[in-house]
Amino acid sequence: MFDNFVVPDFLPAAPEIFLAVMAMSILMIDLLVKDSRRTVTFALSILTLLGCAVIQLMTSSGEIIYTFSNMFVDDLMSDLLKLFLYMTVIVVLFYSRGYINDRPEMNKGEYYVLTLFATLGMMVMISANHFVSLYIGLELLSLSLYVMVAMNRDSVTSTEAAMKYFVLGALASGLLLYGMSMIYGATGSLEITAIAERLYGGGVNNTVLVFGLVFLVAGLAFKLGVVPFHMWIPDVYHGAPTSVTLLISTAPKLAAFAIVMRLLVNGLITMSADWQNMLIILSVLSMAIGNLAAIAQTNLKRMLAYSAISHMGFMLLGIVTGVVSGDARYALNAYSSAMFYVIAYVLMSLGTFGMILLMARAGFEADNIDDFKGLNKRSPWFAAIMMMLMFSMAGVPFFIGFFAKFSVLQAVVAAGYTWLALVAVLFSLIGAFYYLRVVKVMYFDAPEDETPIMAGTDMRWLISANGLAVAFLGLFPQVIMSLCAYALLRSL
Repeated sequence: MFDNFVVPDFLPAAPEIFLAVMAMSILMIDLLVKDSRRTVTFALSILTLLGCAVIQLMTSSGEIIYTFSNMFVDDLMSDLLKLFLYMTVIVVLFYSRGYINDRPEMNKGEYYVLTLFATLGMMVMISANHFVSLYIGLELLSLSLYVMVAMNRDSVTSTEAAMKYFVLGALASGLLLYGMSMIYGATGSLEITAIAERLYGGGVNNTVLVFGLVFLVAGLAFKLGVVPFHMWIPDVYHGAPTSVTLLISTAPKLAAFAIVMRLLVNGLITMSADWQNMLIILSVLSMAIGNLAAIAQTNLKRMLAYSAISHMGFMLLGIVTGVVSGDARYALNAYSSAMFYVIAYVLMSLGTFGMILLMARAGFEADNIDDFKGLNKRSPWFAAIMMMLMFSMAGVPFFIGFFAKFSVLQAVVAAGYTWLALVAVLFSLIGAFYYLRVVKVMYFDAPEDETPIMAGTDMRWLISANGLAVAFLGLFPQVIMSLCAYALLRSL
C-alpha cells in the first residue's frame, strides 16, 4: 500500500506549518495565562505573522515548485501575495486591539486564534493547485469568519449577519463544489495544472465543461462579492463588529484574487472566451449597482460595503482583458494591473476601517457618516488622513487609487474594449460623489461633539503611516506595479 509513497517536500509549505503549530500553541497558552487585556496572546500572534514573513522570504526560490502530490504550489505570485497578507493581518490586529479591549464580549483569546486560522486558510487558498486543497483553505477561512462575525453574542445585528453569511456561504460552497465535480467529470482530474493539459489535448465534453464553469464562476463571484452574488456583503459589513469587518474587507480579497488566477487563468485558460463573457456581465453589474446603491447609504460601513462591490467589479476588468480572441499578448499587463488594484484596494480599505475603529469608543460605534461631522475641528491630522483615503478610493490623482484604476483602464483599452473602459469611467465618476460627501461632512459641517480624538501611540503612528503610504505610493506606483508584473511573469 505504501510502496509508492513519496515523502513530500515540506519546505515550500514551511510558513503554513509554522502558522498552524503556533495557532494551536497560542490557543493553549491563552488558557494558561490570566491576562484580561490578552497582551501575551496579541504579542504572540504578531510574532507568529512576522515569523511567517521571515520564513516566506528565506524559503522563496523564485521558481515554481509543486509538492504534496502537486496539490500545493509555491511561486513568486504566492510569495508576494502572502507577504502582503501577513502585513495586512498584522495591521488589522493592531487596529482592532483598542476596539476589542473596550468590549469584554469580544476580548477573548479565540479572537486572535481565529484570525490566525483564517490567515492559514487564505495561505492555503493562495498556493492551492488542486480542487481539494483549494476547498480546504476556503472552508477554513469561511468557518473562522462565520464565528468571528457572531462573536458579540449580545448583538442581534451581529447574530443576524452571521446567520446570513453562514447560509449564503454554504450555498456558494455548494455551487463551487458542484462546478468542480462537473469539471472533474469532464476532465478526469482534480489537479488544476492537469486540467489545463487535458483541455489543451482536446477530446473533452464541452457541454459538461461549460455547465461546470458556470457553477464555478458563480461560487467565485460570491467569494469576491460581485453582483448578483453580493447580497451578504452590506449586511455582514454592517452587522459584524467593526474589527471583524476590517478583516473581512481586506485580507480575503488577496486570496480571492489568487483563486481566480489559479482556477480561470492557470486551469481553464482555453475556455477564456466563455468565462470572459460571464466576468464582463458581473463586472458591469457590480460597478453599476455598487456605486448607485452606495449613494443612498447613511451608514459608513454599508457605504463601504457597496463600494467594495464596485471595486471588485473594477478589478475583474483586468482579468477579463488578459486573453483577447485567443491572443495572450496582453495577459501579463492585464493580470498585473488587476493584482496591483487588489493590493491598492486592501491598503485603502485598511486605512478607512482603521479610521472608523479610531473614532469608535467603548459602547459607541462610529459607523455613520454623520459621526465624522466636523472631524477637522476635532483633529485636523486625522481629518487629513481620512480625506487622503477617500480621495484615493474615488480615484483622484495622485493617490494610489488613481493609478490602480488607471492601470486597469489602460489594460482594458489596450485589449480593444474601449466601451468597457468608458462604462468603468462613468461609474467611477458616479462613485466619487459618496466619497467626497464624507470629506464635505468632515470639513464643512459643525461637529456634534467637540471632544479631541484620543488615540494610543501605536494606533496614531500606524494610521498615519497607512494614510501616507496611500499618498506616497500614488507618487511612486511603479514600486508595487513592477513587483506584481515580475511575480506574475515568473509564475504564469
